[in-house]
Amino acid sequence: METSLKKYAIIVAAGSGTRMNSSLPKQFLLLKKKPVLFYSIDCFLKAYDDLEIILVLPQLHISKGQEIIDAWFDNSRIRICEGGATRFHSVQNGLALIETESIIFVHDAARCLLTQSLVKRSYKAAVEFGTAIPGIPVKDSVRYITDEGNEVLDRNKVMLIQTPQVFHSKILLPAYKIDYKEKLTDEASVVDAFGLKVRMIEGEVNNIKITTVADILFAETIIG
Repeated sequence: METSLKKYAIIVAAGSGTRMNSSLPKQFLLLKKKPVLFYSIDCFLKAYDDLEIILVLPQLHISKGQEIIDAWFDNSRIRICEGGATRFHSVQNGLALIETESIIFVHDAARCLLTQSLVKRSYKAAVEFGTAIPGIPVKDSVRYITDEGNEVLDRNKVMLIQTPQVFHSKILLPAYKIDYKEKLTDEASVVDAFGLKVRMIEGEVNNIKITTVADILFAETIIG
């Protein structure tokens, strides 16, 4: 089963990166002289020879994304599509290009420290269980905001969820036909809303999402 299924990675890079205080979206900022976006693409292409990438970009920066592909990669394995108003709609646009039965990765381009190990572990879990989402334990104390104030949560029962989130196409494609709601912030929440349970696997502590300048410095240290 594992060798017969097509593999697609939808890399979502359609954000504006406003929290970085930069006119250039964070996925295009340089990290060790290469754009942040380079690292996720490179990891997926090296993980599996038969994997194709669907790169979802903001309309204003599609040409810049194409320049990155032309400079660094075999563009026969990468397609670009335009992002939507929200992450949900951006993923929906990417999924519209997939017609064959497959295993589908959805990954945030801002998580540039992705490893081939995590890609392969999540793929194997998705082949076996239909779904795989990486998560890591919470280190800090956690509180839940209520109408009356706040209350402590058992942090041993809370996980921080990462990407890639990986699904069989028979699950993800129909799930993304549901109506959009603000609470649908990732693929797992969409599949939950569709009425299916997701399988959690162990994520990686270094698989951070670049949101601040400090994150860029951390990523440079890890890559370097």
